[in-house]
Amino acid sequence: MPTPPSRAPRHPARAKSGYRELLGTQGAWTFLLPGFAARQPFAMLTISLVLLVEHTTGSYGAAGAVAAVTGASMALCAPRGGRLADRFGQRAVLLPGVLLHAGSVIGLVVLALAHAPTWTLFAAAVPAGATVPQVGPMVRSRWAVALRGSSSALLTTAAAFESVTDEFTFVIGPVLATALCTGVHPAAGLITEAALTLVGGMLFATRRSSVPVPHRAVSAADARAASALSVPGVRALAVAFLGIGAVFGGMQVSLTAFTDEIGQPGMNGVLYGTFAAGNMLAGIVYGAVSWRRSPRTRLLAAYSALTLACVPLWTVRAAAPLGLLGLAVGLCIAPALITGYTLVNTLAPASTRTEAFTWLTGAVAFGQAVAVTAAGLLADRWGSDAGFTVPLAGTATALAVLAWMHGRLVAHPRQTVAQGVISHRPPVVVD
Repeated sequence: MPTPPSRAPRHPARAKSGYRELLGTQGAWTFLLPGFAARQPFAMLTISLVLLVEHTTGSYGAAGAVAAVTGASMALCAPRGGRLADRFGQRAVLLPGVLLHAGSVIGLVVLALAHAPTWTLFAAAVPAGATVPQVGPMVRSRWAVALRGSSSALLTTAAAFESVTDEFTFVIGPVLATALCTGVHPAAGLITEAALTLVGGMLFATRRSSVPVPHRAVSAADARAASALSVPGVRALAVAFLGIGAVFGGMQVSLTAFTDEIGQPGMNGVLYGTFAAGNMLAGIVYGAVSWRRSPRTRLLAAYSALTLACVPLWTVRAAAPLGLLGLAVGLCIAPALITGYTLVNTLAPASTRTEAFTWLTGAVAFGQAVAVTAAGLLADRWGSDAGFTVPLAGTATALAVLAWMHGRLVAHPRQTVAQGVISHRPPVVVD
């Protein structure tokens, strides 16, 4: 006799979600720990570069511009690196990448300390940014493999966990970089970044658990059709993530200028760490909640809150209230990041997932590059309060664009076609 409806269990086969279940995923720790070590240097790169170049040139505008070239170079090259990882495997891309990045950063340090012409710093910043290892997107792609067949709630938790991990690195990274640059040597931050990239990247590359299977396209036309940017929702999210980059870049330069103006340069890492801590705490809470609203609705709400939080930044002239405002801004970033990464994980085909993640990461980097330049120029001319208008301008613009492109955040038939282009052919295992 079948069980009467009134006596049936409420959740007979309901998959558990949450951080405990996520971290209990088979093979997860084999890529999580080395992945954390490998992504730590990324949180140190921009602030270390700004502090070194400002020390050698005496200009926040020059320091911001050099850092912007690095960010723009990374933003332009990261998706290509993600696409190569999808096609040839993560290890094949990561191993030469970390070697080239470490060498490029050391070359940039040598030029800065030698007081070489500014144009040489711009030239050296291009390969330094182009070779930044895209470890975060690679880890997210591994989660997608490890959680194949799991509930959507667990995928959201994974996106939240990755956001928390990213922000934990941004709590540690700026503080460590500032301490090294101000307490040891102005170049110590970049030298440490290069060393950690080399060691952490190689450790991550040796871990092959849950590595996505490479998918090689059969022709150039197939490769174009299979691009992550062929999905309208990926394009919309990439535009939206420019605003998050504007917050990161504007806050880094403006906080550095602010702490110099009040005669406490050592407070820079603390204030930026507080901002990143807000992001991390919000990410922990966000990933533990079972949301009823759709991701598209949550994304608009998160961007609205982020824009409002950025409004009063430029009005504050004391460290304590600025720290509280920075914390509030950080609390609003995590929901936008997590929801965006959750959406792109469902929009992009498996064969282009790493590339899709790198488009979002690259958009953040490009937005950061533009913001670093703008905030540096404004801070040089009118002070840090003018620099703090950059996060507001960036998030408000991104919110307007996101509202306009809201309808694109859904799966389209082209996504299925693009996935089929790759899957009809047996994969070539490289890793």
